[in-house]
Amino acid sequence: MAFTRTYDGDEPVRINKWLGQSGVCSRREAEGLIADGLVSIDGEVVRDAGRKIEKGQTLTLNQGGEEALASGFTILLHKPVGYVSGQPEPGKIPAVRLLSFKNRADDGYIPRRDESLPPIGRLDEDSRGLLMLSSDGVVAKAVIGPTSELDKEYLVRVVGTITESKLGKLRHGLELDGRKLRPAKVTLIRGQDLKFILKEGRKRQIRRMCEMVGLEVVDLFRTRIGPIQLGTLPEGQWRHITPEERDALIKASVG
Repeated sequence: MAFTRTYDGDEPVRINKWLGQSGVCSRREAEGLIADGLVSIDGEVVRDAGRKIEKGQTLTLNQGGEEALASGFTILLHKPVGYVSGQPEPGKIPAVRLLSFKNRADDGYIPRRDESLPPIGRLDEDSRGLLMLSSDGVVAKAVIGPTSELDKEYLVRVVGTITESKLGKLRHGLELDGRKLRPAKVTLIRGQDLKFILKEGRKRQIRRMCEMVGLEVVDLFRTRIGPIQLGTLPEGQWRHITPEERDALIKASVG
């Protein structure tokens, strides 16, 4: 079945930019889909990569486009502290550097150095745990698309006094950048260790949430994205997502 979505922004935006921001695919992939005649707006096939979509118009990505996006692959990485998940600033080390033969935990394909493999959901330099990198546009849409219902689980160690009042605020009622956060599941595991389950991923969200209630995060470890568990994958190592995991991820993303 073809993928469709109606644009509700106030200002016209380039199709490739909107698809990239929506998590459907990268901008480069969007340009390729347009060139191949796989994208239409209100029933009209789009051929111009610079075409903008306007409020109320409906974009359709036909079956061939969905299949083209699904031809990519997805990697699960146990990211250590000290690596950045996205495009690095000078002096920073990108997590993709870890995708080497010696760090491989299965016998899957090893990406080339120049291969596009963007992170699907950021994990900060000072955080560790499960990071997904993918050239599969369908997986990207499932994980970070605006309609995704996937939750993410984190184990978080904090400094400061933990009270029921603070836990209540973390679960409900906080705002970041003028926007109210979706309800979070926050539980005290033991001592200074908390478990967070979120359905959104704002920039440095957990650290900023904790700061707002007088707690300082000293360790943040992501263990799960939807049905995908980090499990026993050693730190610094990586493996390919299985077909079964991919299917479960896509199914879970729509609730």
